[in-house]
Amino acid sequence: MIRWQAEAVWETVAPVLPGFTVEVLPEVDSTNTELMRRARVGLIDPVLLVAERQTAGRGRLGRPWAGEAGASLTFSLGLPLAPADWSGLSLAVGVALAESLHPDVRIKWPNDLWLHDRKLAGILIETAGTGAAAAPRCVVVGVGINITERPAQGLSTPPAWLRELWPDADAPQALARIALPLVQALQGFEAQGFGAFRGRFHARDALAGRTVVLSDGLQGEARGVGADGALLVHTASGMKQVTSSEVSVRPLGAGG
Repeated sequence: MIRWQAEAVWETVAPVLPGFTVEVLPEVDSTNTELMRRARVGLIDPVLLVAERQTAGRGRLGRPWAGEAGASLTFSLGLPLAPADWSGLSLAVGVALAESLHPDVRIKWPNDLWLHDRKLAGILIETAGTGAAAAPRCVVVGVGINITERPAQGLSTPPAWLRELWPDADAPQALARIALPLVQALQGFEAQGFGAFRGRFHARDALAGRTVVLSDGLQGEARGVGADGALLVHTASGMKQVTSSEVSVRPLGAGG
């Protein structure tokens, strides 16, 4: 049985996020799917939903994310958010998570955490409108972090796990470490946009200075990100700005 520190997480976050609650479910199809269902019917009070096991976890581009009890930390944070510009949100979330976990954790544009070119965690961000005029949208930030060793079969990128960096790590401890910084990052993004996170992202950029191959076949050198979080790739035909909606990216000779 997993001993979650839900009350301690609530006590840490509630003072900076009024109305905040923490829920832990033994099993759900997907924490993101569940919070999106709630948001679409107007339930947008701030909530951190943790699942010990997901039966239909999702990653970017609809890829499945498997999560077994204790082997990974899977949760979603939902709250109303009204930034002037949504660009770069996944990178701001990545900054908060990477800085909270370990100095060796890097951010692989646009929404993964890497450890030595292996995938440690994934981020999935979705938004839902409430239907009310001028009401803020609800953002749902889903996070999946490998805690213990997992097999690489069927994965395009070899996995990493948190216990490589933090030998006694477990899912509740990891959640307790990242919950408040994640909330503060979302609040900072709402107030200041991605510009407040750009320098911090560059300090953790897993692709900087490396040759990358885009999914459309174009190749070039990654040169950080622009003010809007777009990936800058220097190609034979000049600098190209890549947005997360256009392509996926992988370093030359590595998985993506």
